[in-house]
Formats: sequence, C-alpha cells, structure tokens
Amino acid sequence: MTIPPPLDFSGRTVVVTGGTKGIGFVVAESFLAAGANVLVCGRSAPDTLPAHGDRTAAFRATDVRDHADAAALIDEAVARYGRLDVLVNNAGGSPDADAATVSPRFVEKIVALNLLAPFTVAQAANAVMQQQSDGGAIVNIGSVSAHDPQPGTAAYSAAKAGLLVLTKALALEWAPKVRINHITTGLIRTESAASVYGDDGGAAVTRTLPMGRMAVPSDIADACLFLASAQASYVSGADLAVHGGGEYPARYLATHS
Repeated sequence: MTIPPPLDFSGRTVVVTGGTKGIGFVVAESFLAAGANVLVCGRSAPDTLPAHGDRTAAFRATDVRDHADAAALIDEAVARYGRLDVLVNNAGGSPDADAATVSPRFVEKIVALNLLAPFTVAQAANAVMQQQSDGGAIVNIGSVSAHDPQPGTAAYSAAKAGLLVLTKALALEWAPKVRINHITTGLIRTESAASVYGDDGGAAVTRTLPMGRMAVPSDIADACLFLASAQASYVSGADLAVHGGGEYPARYLATHS
C-alpha cells in the first residue's frame, strides 16, 4: 500500500478567510503548493491572488462578519470543489485605540471581526465537515495579545482571548469528526505591520525576542499545514505558540544591555 505524504493536500479543499494579503496570502499559497484547492475571501478583490505554479486560488468577496455571507462562502467552496477539508480563520486585526475614549461601535466591530466572525464561519464549515466520512480541520489564527495584552489593544485582546477559549470549547463539542486548533502568533513581519515596529526597521523590537527575529508569514503557514494534516490527527483543542519563545520580560531588558 502506498501512503501519501502527510502534508500532501491533493484533492483537498481549503478556505482561508482574509487570504488576499499578509499572513492569509502566504497560508493560501502554502496549501496550493501542497496540492490543495483553495478559496480565499476578502472584502474586495485584490490585484493579485495567491498562486503556486500554474494553480491560483479562487476568490469570493465576503464580509465574514455577516452570517449569511459567511455561510455563502462555505457553500461556494463546496459547490466548486465538492467538499471542505480545512478552514483557516485568519481574518482579523485592529488599529490601536484608547480604551478610555473608544466608542461602543468600535468595540462591537473589533469583537465582531475577531471573535464572532470566526465562530460564524466555523459553524458553517462544521455543518459540512460533519457529513464527510473523514471530517475536517479548523485552524483559528490568534494572537499573543490573548495572553499578554498591550496598551491600546483592549477590545482586540479580549476578542482574541475569546477566540482561544472558543477553540477549546468547539473542540469538545465537534469531535471526533472535526478537529479545531488555535495558533498564538507573535510579532510578524508583514508589509502592513512594518510601521508599528519603529523607524529602525524593527531592530529594537527584535532585541526583545529570544529567537532574534520576528516571525514571517511562512512560519504561520507551516504551522497551519501541520495542524490540518494527518500528522496532527490526534491534536485538537490545542494552542500552538508560534511566537519564537515570546518576549523577554521588561525587568530583564532593563538590567541587561
């Protein structure tokens, strides 16, 4: 009997929310490289879609905060490819905001994008996966802010903490057909995030990281491939930290040059 490589996703269908830029773009490219059919979504069509060789991801304009739109995203994946094997809940983010003055509307929108939307898309995906003989896998892209919030991130940190607990709760409810895992991402060097790391190109920030560098999107993509693969067949409800060991404590930095 020939056993396919565990990271071979040939014939599998993957949906990546927020897959048109940044981390999601590279996640989608990585699944394409592993042989998967990939559908990405975003609020509007990008100039360039994720691709590998002669294969390109399909795209659907979707507001994942809208229940009907999120369900339609999953429906399109099944209509195109006949099944759904992996959902990567990647869409999220937030600008910094002062918790003392931020508007209720802002908080609602941040929680909707970073917590409620992943729940909604996961519900639709689970309904499909539960009907498949081999189920499926869901990967939620979280943030170190869920464990270690920074000033200006109150709503975002609370939503990401909720996403982590949601992952564990759904892993209990939807097993054994559907595995659900969480990735705690640390500081990631992306084009859109470059401005928050300072005028020195992130050199000062990098000195706070034990690994001596920020993550790049492919670090997160590799973790997604593992969690969605047969190699992780007994991994569910887990929080995989992809943050390079975290950050040195402030008291350490204050006493060590």
